[in-house]
Amino acid sequence: MISMTGFAEAHGARDSLRWRWEVKSVNGRGMELRLRMPPGFDGIESAARTLAAERFRRGSIQATLSLDPQDGARALRVDPDALAAAVKIAKEIEMDTGLAPARVDGLLSLRGVIVQDDALPADDAQRAAREAAILESLAVAFDALKRARRNEGAKLAAVLGGQIEEIASLTKEAVARAAGQPAALREKLAAQLKELLGNTQLPEERLAQEVALLATRADVREELDRLGAHVSEARALLSSGEAVGRKLDFLAQEFNREANTLCSKSADVNLTRVGLALKHAIDQFREQAQNVE
Repeated sequence: MISMTGFAEAHGARDSLRWRWEVKSVNGRGMELRLRMPPGFDGIESAARTLAAERFRRGSIQATLSLDPQDGARALRVDPDALAAAVKIAKEIEMDTGLAPARVDGLLSLRGVIVQDDALPADDAQRAAREAAILESLAVAFDALKRARRNEGAKLAAVLGGQIEEIASLTKEAVARAAGQPAALREKLAAQLKELLGNTQLPEERLAQEVALLATRADVREELDRLGAHVSEARALLSSGEAVGRKLDFLAQEFNREANTLCSKSADVNLTRVGLALKHAIDQFREQAQNVE
């Protein structure tokens, strides 16, 4: 079993540049990859998404690339086009508002006015080689994330297995409690009739008919049979070794539907208590199942 939560990182270096990938994953209905990269690295996005799709089925994954140029490699230059645009805007604002003219240090501090030459090599071959190295380290980070999710999944499988056994135990208890419902209904109906009719006795045959009608309405054998079948299916899914998150989530909904019907049909307070305990256990199961890939 694989969880959808995990964290990993990987480092790489080439020429005068070092970088670090940080990848983390949380729950998601599908497979979603969000990339956060410095400007100029958009060319690796498609390949990065392919790497993620090859390794993950579900989860919201965020991959962040941080650059760290080596000492002495910070060759800075002014982007003339960006500076000209900033000066033009500053002059227009000065003429429209009468504010003091922009200072040089303020203009140079604008994003994009000063750039690092070493961030993106001008040579296409160098750029391609650097991007390939960055993608290689991203693959390492994704592999580490996959291992982290698998380790988390092993713990999750143990938790889910325990919850399934609790649901199975409560289902067996509900079966035992449900067997006494006809007698409880007869006793309850007889008490109500005595309160209404006093000493007048209802024919035994008529009483039996009314009890049979009430017992039919309160019959929960079908719901209990389906709960037992769902328990067997859940056990099979947990041991399948496949990506079963969606199936477990759907199964939790089916568990909850049967537990609700069980409670609504219950004519015995003890059976109702078991039904409520079932609903609580199922809710916990569903919460954990939503972490499964």
